[in-house]
Amino acid sequence: MPSFDVVSQTDLMEVDNAINGVKREITQRYDLAGTKCDISRTDDALTILADDNMKLQQVQDLLRKYLTQRKVDQGAFEFQEPEDASGRSLRESVTIKQGIDTELGKKISKAVRDEKLKVQVRIQGNELRVSGKNRDDLQNTINFIKELNLSQPLQYINFRN
Repeated sequence: MPSFDVVSQTDLMEVDNAINGVKREITQRYDLAGTKCDISRTDDALTILADDNMKLQQVQDLLRKYLTQRKVDQGAFEFQEPEDASGRSLRESVTIKQGIDTELGKKISKAVRDEKLKVQVRIQGNELRVSGKNRDDLQNTINFIKELNLSQPLQYINFRN
């Protein structure tokens, strides 16, 4: 029985490469050189430090630019509200979404059932397994899920006959 998996994975190596590009540009730009601006990653979270709101916005723009160059979907990043840090600087946390949470999984599963596609959708942890009788039904399901325009980027892997 043909099947495929719907997952949401962010390539953390490409995120690290983008962060290194941002750090390099921070040290080279005349308006950011010599400031407290910095960006770092721990597990599935980024931390941005900046002197003020203007510099924080510039570091965010640099991050978005380098993520785009590295072909990392920005929908996987959830920017939190900036908070005060020591020395009159700002700290902002950015969460990297990994995996499909149960709420989004249920939403996708319900939408596929309501569309009456001839496939079964099972939630398996932080991914979805879609199986059906023929490949055409699975391809129609992929196109339908793409048309849902979800904010979180999805990948379709392990297509099996």
